[in-house]
Amino acid sequence: MANHLFLPLLVPLFSALLATLVSQRPVLVRVIALLAALFNLGYSGWLLWIVGSTGRQITQASSYAAPFGISLVADGLSAIMLTLTALLMTVTIVYSFATVSAERERFFYYPLLLLMLFGCSGAFLTGDLFNLYVWFEVLLVASFGLITLGGERAQLEGGLKYVVLNLFGSTCFLIGAGLLYGVAGTLNMAHLAERLGTLQNPTLITAIAGFFLFAFSSKAGLVPVFFWLPTSYHTPAIPVSALFSGLLTKVGVYALFRVFGTVFPRELERYGSLILVIAGLTMIVGVMGAMAQVEVRRILSFHIVSQVGYMIMGLGLVGVAGLTAGILYMVHHIIVKTALFLIGGAAEHLSGTGELKRMGGMARREPILAALWLLASLSLAGLPPLSGFFGKLGLIQTGVQQQQWLIVGVSVAVSLFTLFSMLKIWNEVFWKKPPAELDLSALPRATLGLLAPGALLVVLSIVIGFGAAPVLEYSRLAANQLLDTQGLVRDVCGPDGCDAVTTTVSGR
Repeated sequence: MANHLFLPLLVPLFSALLATLVSQRPVLVRVIALLAALFNLGYSGWLLWIVGSTGRQITQASSYAAPFGISLVADGLSAIMLTLTALLMTVTIVYSFATVSAERERFFYYPLLLLMLFGCSGAFLTGDLFNLYVWFEVLLVASFGLITLGGERAQLEGGLKYVVLNLFGSTCFLIGAGLLYGVAGTLNMAHLAERLGTLQNPTLITAIAGFFLFAFSSKAGLVPVFFWLPTSYHTPAIPVSALFSGLLTKVGVYALFRVFGTVFPRELERYGSLILVIAGLTMIVGVMGAMAQVEVRRILSFHIVSQVGYMIMGLGLVGVAGLTAGILYMVHHIIVKTALFLIGGAAEHLSGTGELKRMGGMARREPILAALWLLASLSLAGLPPLSGFFGKLGLIQTGVQQQQWLIVGVSVAVSLFTLFSMLKIWNEVFWKKPPAELDLSALPRATLGLLAPGALLVVLSIVIGFGAAPVLEYSRLAANQLLDTQGLVRDVCGPDGCDAVTTTVSGR
């Protein structure tokens, strides 16, 4: 029993409670938040190594035997997502020290961040579909608090759209879970993987899988349920935008990978073509929306939509190769997109505006910031040898092997449009002469607190690009474990399977 799997849940939860109790001492609150994020980062890095060397880690809450109790399961994909979540939370907290006002901090800013860390960690570790729903709701509460913190009109409007559509997606999730429990009599993922393969009504299972596809698509920001994202992600404080950009939609992507890879592998084959269509449309709509925007964070918000399409393309290219490329691309995107929001946010913070026409000259005044932006932009567009190149290359190679020419063509074309829109920001914010009303000499200079978090992520992206082989191998391990339903059943319920446990208990 790997009881240590409770640690990345308990530490942020109790840290959030402690930070709330000492909220009148802001320095202590900051220290508590940073230490909790660093603990989760260290633990997740260790878990990454343990899973890679010894396989899945399993524990059962209160020692109840699976599938009756609450199972926590850490495999390759869980370990990757836990590590990236803790990394993003750490750099967000450090960046917040330099950008978030004391007034915002007073309204439980850091406890809300820790609550989000708690919710994300639970979503990545749970082995039960109903508990996945619960963790999504924890995330929704924390994210809604963060997105509206400050009470500005734009925040409240964006937050309303954000919460309404997410609640609608959660309702579909709950309906799907209820129907699935009615059919299978369980919501433990390992038990579902075992039972669904023996049921005699595949059409009903396919219809239920459709509920989950819609629910998680709304969480991930896929076409046609994406519009809440670009209208809300640019409204909160800059570090909150950065954290949301790198993390929140990827929880939805993770759920799609997990549920369709583990619970509905047969339905994944049936939905594969539809998923590829959704992926292609998401890429196109996102990048076209980005090209039409005139504010830094709105452009980047539309690019989140576009880039999620690449990850879902990996799911639609059914099989280990597609999932491996999708996971690799997700790792790249989480790091680089967060870096872009932090760097673009720093330029916005220094200029006092995010409107392109009112910005300029930043390359001459802040050359380090400009260099970081250029490197991250080129990585997002997929230029070699940066990290974005290898994820896209894997997706394109798999698509060519499967003769999915349309989605391959769309992915290449969207990469070119991505490069164009990112160069537009480079030209307007960093390269062009500043407008007459902008006095660069009167602007504040970039501090270490503004530069270091984004720089760390850009350097990590470069390291992944030049050392892509280990990341690729771990992504392949994660994809294989995701599709290894027999191994999951054995690890969670024992060598005889979950049904043998239920039969033994009912016979007593």
